Amino acid sequence: MDAARLRRDADIAAVWSEGMRIQHSMFALRARPNGLDVIRVAVAAPRSLGRAVTRNRSRRRLREAFRAAIDELAKGPGWDLVILARPQTASAAFADLRKAAAVTLGSLAARVAAT
Repeated sequence: MDAARLRRDADIAAVWSEGMRIQHSMFALRARPNGLDVIRVAVAAPRSLGRAVTRNRSRRRLREAFRAAIDELAKGPGWDLVILARPQTASAAFADLRKAAAVTLGSLAARVAAT
């Protein structure tokens, strides 16, 4: 299953207010079941991260890291994910980002399985 983009402000706000939280030093993740058969992802980078080039690069890197790691979560129902970049995202090695994304999605899958 491939990840789609989560674009509507109302959907993003619903995930942010109602979704379960998982914190990491490189990003914050909020996740909420969406009742669909697709995983939708939104990536945000606050202005405190730096200039536009830095924010855009951080968003692209996070989006790709999660796209590669999404297979673990794709076995079940659909989810909406909102990922908020943190300053460590800009300077982290891409391998570390991929590993963090995989660990975080694994943790989300384990939390869902436990409930």
